[in-house]
Amino acid sequence: MRSIRAAAVGAVTLSLALAATACGGGSSAGGGSNDSPKALTYWASNQGASVAVDKKVLQPELDKFEKQTGIKVKLEVVPWSDLLNRILTATTSGQGPDVLNIGNTWSASLQATGALLPWDAKNFAKIGGRDRFAGTALGSTGAEGKDPAAVPLYSMAYALYYNKQIFADAGISKPPATWDELRTDSKKIQAKGKSALGAEGSNLSENIHHVFVFAKQHGAEFFTADGKPDFTSPKVVEAVKSYVDLMAKDKVIPTGDAEYAQNQSVSDFAKGKQAMLLWQSAAANLKSQGMSEDAYGIAPVPVISGTPGSGTQVNSAVMGINMAVFKNTDNVDGATRFVKFMTSDAEQKILNTAYSSIPPVKSAQSDAAFSTPATAVLKNTLATSAAALPQVASESQFETAVGTAVKDLFAEVAAGRAVTAESVKAKLEKAQQQMPAA
Repeated sequence: MRSIRAAAVGAVTLSLALAATACGGGSSAGGGSNDSPKALTYWASNQGASVAVDKKVLQPELDKFEKQTGIKVKLEVVPWSDLLNRILTATTSGQGPDVLNIGNTWSASLQATGALLPWDAKNFAKIGGRDRFAGTALGSTGAEGKDPAAVPLYSMAYALYYNKQIFADAGISKPPATWDELRTDSKKIQAKGKSALGAEGSNLSENIHHVFVFAKQHGAEFFTADGKPDFTSPKVVEAVKSYVDLMAKDKVIPTGDAEYAQNQSVSDFAKGKQAMLLWQSAAANLKSQGMSEDAYGIAPVPVISGTPGSGTQVNSAVMGINMAVFKNTDNVDGATRFVKFMTSDAEQKILNTAYSSIPPVKSAQSDAAFSTPATAVLKNTLATSAAALPQVASESQFETAVGTAVKDLFAEVAAGRAVTAESVKAKLEKAQQQMPAA
């Protein structure tokens, strides 16, 4: 999921059970109809530096689709701060678009509403088959054992972006591979008057993505095997505290970043104010802000020890955007044709190049355009050391509850208050109490 968003708060707590009864689909069979064969509405997520940038990227492709099929696509680019609320409102009202982008971490939550078209073998056959897509991307399309609620569109992973000149000035010859190395390097960087590492302390999604990775590295899980919240186990508490301690104890992240939620840390990095950035597929964003690709390097996100891999060496969540179809669309055939178009090899190359993301379509991913040293880090991370966030129905509430807990902990650090294991556990207990009953 694209981390430029601040996670939606208000509508996340809507009852998913209510949503499931409110949107059975537009036809008696619950599978859509074809009453408007020449028109589609499409909610695209804000992937670029601005809504205007996205329109510039997408509109020529939609025009191309119309020329090929005669189907006109009405585009609306929805900011991340609004997208989940908009989708949940649409699932309860039944008044949504025909096709939409969703953050891949929401797949299981939105699947539970019953509002989205299931991608069974028959529907996958209409777009060339399930086997076209990378297994890691398919792992974030819905609950295990169920037909996916969406189709992968863009794949992303976190990486460590570092300013080459700042590193050279500080006498650092290579990027840190472990958190201890990052802490040591940060002291050298700060001694030269630069900020070490940026963060978006008020961005709930960024908080979730990072504490999820820290939990994996500490051998912790936020949910039990049967999908129940388990936010207060000692290892989870330790993992969350270790992330917050990058600001509270280690002084690696500036306290001012506790208020960041709208890409300010990306801008700080692009402007040379800070040495390092943990971000998803940031190249297009940095380029839009005037930072040359030669000015920075890309390395895997650090681990506690050793090198990135599976288990406790996980260093990224499987990030990305999925494409879904509302069941009650008046043009189910046109909607599936549009998904086929957007996931074609040609369009995958165009769109993922524009957004510096990785195609989840395997044949497109092998294109030379995605074989640069920068994309190699992202591709290798997705293939070997990334894990899917919990594919449970309450995942969106988890993002809000735990993301808010981490936001509040950062705010306490910025206010000069100590963060202890007990205070972290108290915040996580409050978050767990906000989760829906099983």
